[in-house]
Amino acid sequence: MKVKKIISLALSMLMVGVLATGCGSSKDESVTKDGKQKIRFSTWDSAKDLDQQQKLVDKFNASQDEIEVVLESYGNDYDTKITASMGSGDAPDVMYMWNYPVYSGKLEPIDSYIEKEGEGYKDNFYETLWPYHSKDGTTFGLPVGFVTSSLYYNKDIFDKAGLEYPTSDWTWNDVIKASEIITEKVDGVKGYGFPIKTLPYTYEMYLWSNGTAYVDKDGNFDGNLNSKEAVEVFDMFQKMNTDGIAAALEKGVTEDMLGGKVAMSVNGTWPITNFDEAGLNYGIVEIPAFEGKHDSVSVLNSAGVAMSKDSKNKEAAWEFMKFWTGEEANRDRIGYELPSLKSVVESEKIMEDEKYKPFYTMLEQSKGYTPTSFIVDGWSEIDEALGLSFERIFNPSALEKPSEVLNEVAKQW
Repeated sequence: MKVKKIISLALSMLMVGVLATGCGSSKDESVTKDGKQKIRFSTWDSAKDLDQQQKLVDKFNASQDEIEVVLESYGNDYDTKITASMGSGDAPDVMYMWNYPVYSGKLEPIDSYIEKEGEGYKDNFYETLWPYHSKDGTTFGLPVGFVTSSLYYNKDIFDKAGLEYPTSDWTWNDVIKASEIITEKVDGVKGYGFPIKTLPYTYEMYLWSNGTAYVDKDGNFDGNLNSKEAVEVFDMFQKMNTDGIAAALEKGVTEDMLGGKVAMSVNGTWPITNFDEAGLNYGIVEIPAFEGKHDSVSVLNSAGVAMSKDSKNKEAAWEFMKFWTGEEANRDRIGYELPSLKSVVESEKIMEDEKYKPFYTMLEQSKGYTPTSFIVDGWSEIDEALGLSFERIFNPSALEKPSEVLNEVAKQW
């Protein structure tokens, strides 16, 4: 499950394609040779993940008399190819989707489809997921899986420092105190690590946790991105760096966690396999809260499946979407992504697994928050500007004053 930037070329292709008038084919590509309704399904995965997906597609096809799904792998060129196919009127019937703000104009609204399934159908998905598959109150996709963030810690390093392990009720003050002791007592180790090039999409969760956001509900940056609460967040991480108890890292945090160079970091579920294979003695708890604030909040990276507005077989496409996000497929993908269905989490006892429980706790704690990328237009340009401003704050060669940098950027939008 990957969060990708929409490049300007892709957006240009979409605009050109929408305006262009193409020549239609006399051959009906929506029907197979044996008369079944043909559903083209595009994915961004490849290699072993694609093999697993093909097995699921084959399972669906074997259960059908009137529908046949054809899997199409677009790989690393996913956004470019999806954009081009939408522009030419040849988009797949069903497609993996994450950037609904960009693509919603070419997707089929599915609220009426969901309503027909009955109240219990929508309620079986975690409530926090729906805003990530909607735009302006309209639902365009069904959640497939998700990733929230949590705090990883190295148990061996904590043992060497003579410290108790982090717990669910930790605050950032606890992280700072532990980082000070670890840095002092364990040679060559920093207490905490964070990436210099933090994705702005991800970083907004710290502002939410401290009672603010990049923008308000009307999309205003000024008074929000540069608010006292926002400045407090950036000041805290910068000070941890300048005080020498945290490492601002060029290549992310996974490598330094594996190398025993940092004791704690916040991340999604992605490092778990690497940590397990390396035999790292680690634990995971929820993201610490800010002192005196509510529970911490996590942003979501959530993949879904959506239907093309131009699909000729929409009812058949919906049947496949239901299968792909249903209990059987959710169970088959465990280990690859976190199930989005409450019934599967319960039946598979996932909340009893100490490695994955914090990510679901963070999911439950994160209801009601909408990323700025879903509120304002032109997120790609804003994302780039925010990313550069964060580097000015965190890069050891710059370390500019957060209040000045954030105020400058907030005034631009």
